[in-house]
Amino acid sequence: MKLPPYSIFPNIIGHRISLRQVHPSDIKDLIEISFYDSIKAETLSQASEMQEKINADYKDGNSIHWCISDNTTNKPVGTCGYYRGFSNEAGELGCVLLPQYREQGFMTAALQLAIQFGINNIGLSRIWAITTKENEKAIKLLIKLDFDKIEEQKNNSIEFRYRIKNHY
Repeated sequence: MKLPPYSIFPNIIGHRISLRQVHPSDIKDLIEISFYDSIKAETLSQASEMQEKINADYKDGNSIHWCISDNTTNKPVGTCGYYRGFSNEAGELGCVLLPQYREQGFMTAALQLAIQFGINNIGLSRIWAITTKENEKAIKLLIKLDFDKIEEQKNNSIEFRYRIKNHY
């Protein structure tokens, strides 16, 4: 199993989008979707501090966080990645998209790339995602990407697991 950090940050180029490292110049575009430990950034300074923590988690081998970039404009449209460590060949996939880019296929493309990277490069045998019960669009996307609902939790969230051949 090859865990982060990598000698070169893994940029993944897809047909429509790319997953790349978050650059300091991206932060101003991502403030409204910047979170760390479920706390939302309110200022550029807070978003920058959160990104520093995310970068430290990557350097510690506990996560990998990508900027989702539109290949046509190179503008950030969101973020996604694996969080909360990689014990037992497992990774939690998380994502967030800027409102103006929703329902245009960006997140579908990003998660497909992230899933393949997790399986082929990290060696994950389990991938899961958690969302709130009210987030119908996220639930629909996870099901579209072959995630199965496995548990409803008491804190108003639902856990999904991705079907990986020979590992489910």
